[in-house]
Amino acid sequence: MPPGFNDRHGTHDRKDNQHQRVNEQIRISPVRLIGVNGEQLGVVPTQQALDLAREAQLDLVEVAPQERPPVCKILDYGKFKFLQKQKAKDKTKTHQQKLKEIRVRPKTGDHDVETKVNQARKFLEHKDKVLVYVLFKGRELQHIDEGRRIIAGILEKLADLAKVEKSPAMEGKRMTAMLAPK
Repeated sequence: MPPGFNDRHGTHDRKDNQHQRVNEQIRISPVRLIGVNGEQLGVVPTQQALDLAREAQLDLVEVAPQERPPVCKILDYGKFKFLQKQKAKDKTKTHQQKLKEIRVRPKTGDHDVETKVNQARKFLEHKDKVLVYVLFKGRELQHIDEGRRIIAGILEKLADLAKVEKSPAMEGKRMTAMLAPK
């Protein structure tokens, strides 16, 4: 087998494209230089670029090694690496969509329904799905129209923020409707 073929600890192909050359590691001369404030300083010899970076008490970092001549920038390397890590961390953060439930009864008062609507609004703003259901007990099952009226009112109040994913339907002793954020 060729060397490094099945080597788990070898340094071959280990994110070399992510590594930036800094200061004395930059051997190619000349380089295209970008100043501290992002201004173009043109194509200069590497040694002159290093002197300018030291003068500003900053580092010379190769930001585009594949270009000809390579592009280097005068900046604080520690801060640069920190910002890169922050960007990478922000990319990995994604909101896990959850299913939140709002439960009401056919005899729930108007003000209590308003409170539940406000709760659902917060869930939808947080990009969560909301399952609204009216629970019927005993004789209430004979007044399904009352439950339908409550659910229709809730859906109407949340129409600006959500789309109806599943329209109101009876499931056993409860009437459910699913809302998803727009």
